[in-house]
Amino acid sequence: MDTLIQQIINGLSLGSVYALIAVGYSLVYSILLFSNFAHGGFLVIGGYICYYTLAAMGHNIWLSGLLAMVGAGVVAILVERLAYKPIRERTNVTLYLLIASMGMSIVIENIFVVTVGGRFRALPPVIPTDPVNFFGLATTSAFDLLSLGMAVLFLTALQLFLSKTKWGLAIRAASYDLRTSGLMGVNVNRLISIVFFVAGLLAAVGGIFLSVRYTLYPQLGFITIKAFVAAVIGGLGSLPGAVLGSLILGLAEMLTAGFISSQMRDLVVFGMLVLTLLWRPSGLLGKQVSEKV
Repeated sequence: MDTLIQQIINGLSLGSVYALIAVGYSLVYSILLFSNFAHGGFLVIGGYICYYTLAAMGHNIWLSGLLAMVGAGVVAILVERLAYKPIRERTNVTLYLLIASMGMSIVIENIFVVTVGGRFRALPPVIPTDPVNFFGLATTSAFDLLSLGMAVLFLTALQLFLSKTKWGLAIRAASYDLRTSGLMGVNVNRLISIVFFVAGLLAAVGGIFLSVRYTLYPQLGFITIKAFVAAVIGGLGSLPGAVLGSLILGLAEMLTAGFISSQMRDLVVFGMLVLTLLWRPSGLLGKQVSEKV
């Protein structure tokens, strides 16, 4: 029983980090109907900003984390403006945006390989990883509890932003029809920039926690493939679906690693993806959409 509870906590912790990344995928998809595969690059940018600012600012994780989130959000806006906006203004075919996002992912990764090198880096021990007795039921890591709590905090803040603010209302309206929202007076370019900034910010938070859980290296962004799988399972374009899919995926990974074999984790993850696409292609909470023209 102790092992089961411990693996459930670990799974929820990992799933919550996936959720931070997956909601970024879903936010962009809900507005522009394409999967932004450069999203993993924003995660890596956040991780490296945090790593270098920690060394320069006396291991102040709060300031470093804030700079990482802002930096990744600003880069996300720049990527949209430089790579995606010219395509959006010339064509409505979202396939071109998808191809451009793959290119930007490779560009960001190789910029880090060339400038800082490809070696693995460990963040300073600024986030506690000590064992914690969880109400006498199991022993888990303080890091898992902290990452779960921070993910809940950021996802709650996102929900409040979308439900209580003017721009949140505009984003929800644009998710139904971007063109009509523009005709109703919404500044579409600014709205898209806000969406990318929020997605980049959340990716940076995920990047910091993944850098502590594993290590930091230029290819760390590849792990966002699992967050993308979680978004697909939950339903692309659905934020609750992205969170639900992420938690399911995190639990599946940890329970598989704990009770079967860690080598089976990826097999289970992508097996779930295949089954979802066969059984419910729109995802658990998604809805069928057609391409906007």
